[in-house]
Amino acid sequence: MTPRDEIEALIARVAMADRRAFATLYVRTSAKLYGICIRVLRDEAMAEDVLQEVYVRIWNRAGQYRANRFSPMTWLIAIARHAAIDRLRRARREGRAVEPVEIAERLYDTEPGPAQQAEARSEARALAACLAELAEDRAEMVRRVYLHGQTYAEMAEASGVKLNTVRTWLRRSLMQLRECLGG
Repeated sequence: MTPRDEIEALIARVAMADRRAFATLYVRTSAKLYGICIRVLRDEAMAEDVLQEVYVRIWNRAGQYRANRFSPMTWLIAIARHAAIDRLRRARREGRAVEPVEIAERLYDTEPGPAQQAEARSEARALAACLAELAEDRAEMVRRVYLHGQTYAEMAEASGVKLNTVRTWLRRSLMQLRECLGG
């Protein structure tokens, strides 16, 4: 069973309220999802809190996962990223500064195995090819928002266009990417 198949099977079991599968899913994915949270938030305590929220969302939404639309890690990462951005926005609204923190030495080994590396390279090549089909400014917008954690509002300000325009462009770009990737 490939790592992707294993994660999909675990999500399916979590959808049926299988607590053991949930614990296994946590062990297999929490380091990666924590990395996403810390990259967006740059605050260790906040990232830990958000990670808990992420797994509550996963528990509650596991039945909504559709294997034919996204890889399981893409789905989990999207949940983590959205939760982290939501928390970041809330912190900014409340006037709390989010300070960068050095945590690399605290993270445990998250190196993927050879099969995961091969799958990741294949997915990265496919994504790069599909991004190349987008207009250059749209591809850059997708990268900055979805890979670097920039918010829609920050993207609108940086690009000098209205927020709703950014939303529309990103939605259309994601639809093009989904179609290109065969989803």
